[in-house]
Amino acid sequence: MKKLLFVTLFSIFSIASFAQNTSQSYIEQFKDNAISIMHETGIPASIIMAVAMHESGNGNSTIAKKLNNQFGIKGSTRTVYYKKKRKVRTSYKKYDSVLESFNDFARVLTQRKQFSHLGDKFTQYDYKGWAKGIQRSGYCSSKKWSAQVVGIIKRYGLHELDSVPEPKQLAQNTEK
Repeated sequence: MKKLLFVTLFSIFSIASFAQNTSQSYIEQFKDNAISIMHETGIPASIIMAVAMHESGNGNSTIAKKLNNQFGIKGSTRTVYYKKKRKVRTSYKKYDSVLESFNDFARVLTQRKQFSHLGDKFTQYDYKGWAKGIQRSGYCSSKKWSAQVVGIIKRYGLHELDSVPEPKQLAQNTEK
């Protein structure tokens, strides 16, 4: 009887764990998007990934799931979604896809005056400078935010993404 109970509970927890993104599955799922955006904008892929992981809980937060909003970006209009049959009104932006959320984050960092200077100040390899610069520019209110983002980058080796060449260069290198 105890064995049956143990197997049943183990199965339930195993199934429940598959329903949520893990850090590794989130990285695998979105790293190519972050690398592509890095080559377009100069924002380190490690920063894009770590901020998304931090702000969305690896895509598991309610706004990440219901609104595809991976960065906690607010919009100018109210958005409505349902949580357990209850209508929720929020100022968070709704996106059609996760990629659209990633692109909007890059747009915010490159086009908003408060962040646009960061691209001139830091290279795509200076993830620590970017994290501190984003925090100092008012992206968040927490004093620990940049340290938490840098911690995610170090824990998962995301800084290695900052050196990945553009896809075209990858294809050319494999032909030689």
